[in-house]
Amino acid sequence: MFKLSLEISKYLLAVAEQKARQMGLSSNIAIVDEGTNLIAFHRMDNAKIAGIEISQNKAWTSVAMQMPTANLAQSAQPGSPSFGINTTNQGKLVILGGGIPLVSDNKIIGGIGVSGGTSAQDIEVANAAVLALTNLPAAGESTISNTRNVFLPFSKR
Repeated sequence: MFKLSLEISKYLLAVAEQKARQMGLSSNIAIVDEGTNLIAFHRMDNAKIAGIEISQNKAWTSVAMQMPTANLAQSAQPGSPSFGINTTNQGKLVILGGGIPLVSDNKIIGGIGVSGGTSAQDIEVANAAVLALTNLPAAGESTISNTRNVFLPFSKR
């Protein structure tokens, strides 16, 4: 298991941004740590201003509730057991898809939140970063190269 660092968070932002570009989206992307504290945030050109807070709150919700935000959408419908849950926590809890916990060795180490498309599109962008995190080598065995703000994938030494 490793700790979610700023370096890894920047890499995950880059992966998510690349996926959003491939999909023709302008997204807001937020990464929080296991305590729901913001580590990194990126607003792509032309991404909606409202999406800044939404993406950060999706990341927060995924860690605070220990589940993808899309899971909450189903249980928060009228007549469902968690109806109204999105009005708790000063309205910070988001039930829109696009927030996913980041996990290492079966432990939540943070979360990602994406806002810029439909819930399905935001989930797809977030999943690209989740997959990238899953494919990282163990801590201490990898490096990231940062050349003029271009992030290259981790590689084993």
